[in-house]
Amino acid sequence: MLFPKAGVPAVKGLIPGVNFIEWAKLIGRKPAYTLLLLVPIVNIFIFTGMAVDLLRSFGKLKFKHTAAAVIYAPAAFAKIATNPQDKYVGPILDMEGDYLAQIQAAEKGGDKYALKKLYENNPYKKNGGREWVESIVFAVFAAAFIRMFLIEAYVIPTPSMEGSLNVGDFLFVSKAHYGIRTPMTIAMFPLLHNRIPVIGGESYIESPSLPYYRLPAIEEIQRGKPFVFNWPVGDSIYLADRSWTADQVARGVGKREGKLITRPIDKKDHYIKRAVGIAGDSLQIKDGLIYINGKPEKVPSHRQFGYNVQLPPNISINEKRLDKLGIDYGDTPFGKLFSRNNTDILFLDDEQVTKFKEMYPQAVVERRKQAADPNRVFPHSKLYYAEWTVDDYGPIYIPKKGDEITLTPINMTIYKRLITVYEGNKINRKDGRYYVNGVETKKYKVKQNYYWAMGDNRHNSEDSRAWGFVPHDHVVGKPLFIWFSTKEGNISNGINWDRIFKSASVD
Repeated sequence: MLFPKAGVPAVKGLIPGVNFIEWAKLIGRKPAYTLLLLVPIVNIFIFTGMAVDLLRSFGKLKFKHTAAAVIYAPAAFAKIATNPQDKYVGPILDMEGDYLAQIQAAEKGGDKYALKKLYENNPYKKNGGREWVESIVFAVFAAAFIRMFLIEAYVIPTPSMEGSLNVGDFLFVSKAHYGIRTPMTIAMFPLLHNRIPVIGGESYIESPSLPYYRLPAIEEIQRGKPFVFNWPVGDSIYLADRSWTADQVARGVGKREGKLITRPIDKKDHYIKRAVGIAGDSLQIKDGLIYINGKPEKVPSHRQFGYNVQLPPNISINEKRLDKLGIDYGDTPFGKLFSRNNTDILFLDDEQVTKFKEMYPQAVVERRKQAADPNRVFPHSKLYYAEWTVDDYGPIYIPKKGDEITLTPINMTIYKRLITVYEGNKINRKDGRYYVNGVETKKYKVKQNYYWAMGDNRHNSEDSRAWGFVPHDHVVGKPLFIWFSTKEGNISNGINWDRIFKSASVD
């Protein structure tokens, strides 16, 4: 509809590739420029720029025209195509180039009168306010797309990875390494994840939405490496002191405040944990040590457990010495450190335990025993898995794409959410038989890979032991490096200079 107004046969607008080459010619670009439209992410900016320049080639030079081209170009094109008064005036980039050449010639020739006239009559001139607005819009637009597709900044809010990744560490996370996940939620405030600061409320509208799609990965998720993902069970939550799932509230381990909030996959809370098990692994935990396919894990160098620490009555703790050892003492349940009968709970790695005992040889340091609690330990079954604890867990199989799960009451305890919520099926049991989407079957074929995520602070991490598998469509990206770090997550406590630019992919 638009091409004939510029003297280009309409049929060329229907031929893929040819239409963009003709478009480029109409705005003053060389045909080779259109090759940039084949580059993911970059093509969004190229297309938007071409849309703006096409409207300008029809004499649409105002800010409202630029905004229309950015917001929804097809509507702007259709309006010009159907308006008899709108005419093609020429390739805008060539015309701007010619006008700039006239200005440069006047400057070179010292013709002040001609130069003044050229500046006064410049049809392409923008006022200062418009320049500022367009610059800000472009900056937000570019930052939003970089954040959405390539790299995003995160901060560690909890001590679940303490020792490896600490509270107050600011990370850059690559979204390309494990495959760029295209947006599903499209109606949202730019540069915000799921909450609007200060005033509160969700920062998005769930509909309309796009289906899940992921571009090819640069590398696969590696066993034993940290990764960032959307909290799998965070689709229905209550917000209190933190996010609590509706299921946690029902089991009596979460707080219910306000109304129930539902979230799509890409708007669930972000978590960072270590992928201790990948698709196809069998995992078991014995006395705190993870076994993968029957073999003990490579223990992270700063894996921590919780310890009950009892100091003699005549000894006081030196917090500066603890700080030098990297011991987290900001999360004590008793208020001031060791203020309750000289006892406290510390989360320590093996090296810290040794050095603490050397510092305070009379102290009693005992690893905390973890009791069985089906309400808190996945799969929350008092019938089949009542004895599992966070230190003695499993065995459990982590499904991979193409696996067939035999449908039994025991297996359904573990895999029902995977089948119904993560993979979108309806499952019923009648007369001892299972029906998936109304079809009787004895087995279910898994559609995607799954992972098992755990924090290095093994006694202070809510992870897969609490809520189960991480689906591949929930994977966000790979942590790259720490670009800033504050002590205990508070700038007033100081900056961890030794952590800045440290790799975030720690062993």
